[in-house]
Amino acid sequence: MNVIPLSTPDLLLAAVLVLALATVTAHLQLRLGKPIIIAAVRTAIQLLLVGLVLRALFSHAQWYWVALMSIIMLLVASREVAVRQERGPGRRWAFGASATTMFISSFALTGFALSVVIGVDPWYAPRYAIPLLGMLLGNTMTGVTLAMSDMTQCAWQQRLVIEQRLLLGANRNEAIEDIRRQSARTGMIPTINAMAAAGIVSLPGMMTGQLLAGSSPYDAVRYQILIMFLIAASTGFAVLMVQWLVARQLFDERERLRLDRLTLRG
Repeated sequence: MNVIPLSTPDLLLAAVLVLALATVTAHLQLRLGKPIIIAAVRTAIQLLLVGLVLRALFSHAQWYWVALMSIIMLLVASREVAVRQERGPGRRWAFGASATTMFISSFALTGFALSVVIGVDPWYAPRYAIPLLGMLLGNTMTGVTLAMSDMTQCAWQQRLVIEQRLLLGANRNEAIEDIRRQSARTGMIPTINAMAAAGIVSLPGMMTGQLLAGSSPYDAVRYQILIMFLIAASTGFAVLMVQWLVARQLFDERERLRLDRLTLRG
């Protein structure tokens, strides 16, 4: 089965739908028209550029080019986490914390999947490494963003409760136990929902892509199961790590609540 190529007019027809949505939101004064248009333009430009880069990577499969691409992906994902924090401990700190947690979780699990589970040779083969890392980073980025934002927001909103618990003798872990539980749930809910709905409500992206490319449904399903499990593990471990880092930032060495370290962004 050959893939049916899409022409530029085909893509423009789909773009008309996005333009119609932006027009409706502008008419309703929802202030979403401009962000929708900007996001659509960014999507098209970024994916076209990535397509050119991947074509070059696939034809020159050297580990250092794969490493460079992976680092760029990590830096961009970390920046997205940092700029999405409404009340956080500074963009530099958020950038460093998210980069650390996503590197440990996503990169480690990608290497494990490539070298142990899939067994591709060489293990850094860009046709496997880049898409796999991209899926893990994208979902892990969402989980880290939600968990970090929820934890800092809840700490600010419940600051009086936390301080009362500290006065009553609770340590910092006990004082924010319910907040950590809530933020972990917030960070993991998108992944859990995606796993619960996979195959029944929706066909996940990688499986759909393989089916469109002509792969057998059996192989596509197996790869999608692997991806879903890796995404769940990567997101979960990253959320737990970023929670630990945020908790350390919220308190000093004497276990005093330090909300002055949080910055409100307009």
